[in-house]
Amino acid sequence: MHIEPGLVDAGKIWLSHATVAGTGAYTLMLAREAMRERSLPSLVARTLATTALVFGFFEILPHHPVGVSEVHFILGSTLFLLFGAAPAAIGLALGLLIQGVFFAPFDLPQYGMNVTTLLVPLFAVSALARRIIRPNTAYVDLTYRQALALSTTYQAGIVSWVAFWAFYGQGFTVESSMSILTFGGAYMLVIAVEPLVDLAVLAIAKRANRLRGNALVERRLYDAA
Repeated sequence: MHIEPGLVDAGKIWLSHATVAGTGAYTLMLAREAMRERSLPSLVARTLATTALVFGFFEILPHHPVGVSEVHFILGSTLFLLFGAAPAAIGLALGLLIQGVFFAPFDLPQYGMNVTTLLVPLFAVSALARRIIRPNTAYVDLTYRQALALSTTYQAGIVSWVAFWAFYGQGFTVESSMSILTFGGAYMLVIAVEPLVDLAVLAIAKRANRLRGNALVERRLYDAA
């Protein structure tokens, strides 16, 4: 997803600077926790992996302008399950930045809004995972219902933040409401597909048991909390 240029004018875009500062601070906290749990090289390796994947998701996977934004297969819950919250958050921010600098410079003024829209739902996924996944359950053993809950939380968060920016920038009008409804409706396809992708990736990871303990993947992927 990308907030369309001009949706929020220059006089209002200051709010995105505040929200991205907050998400950045929280991401740094997650990064410190990740380094204490594993190590700096592990965090760097996982971050490089997520950054490359995010860039590929934005550039290679299908994406279409719909309503107030674009529909993307971002696979945020997949990144979280495979690599952890901090690498996923940093990878989303860096992947989006690389795409903007080299391929879509017109998106850079909206960078703060786009990063906020991607990262806050990821933080919600992390919080939900702690509540619905038992401490003795590895991620490779998740059920469809759990994968659906994580994916739906992420995608619903994206739609909610896109709606917020649209209403903030354009006001509560019939036109903006219809554009948001169109965008939200299109995202139903992503919500339907992403849990299946999560389960497929987790099934592959379960077969590739030699990755257990590897610095490139989240420790919780194979081990209990």
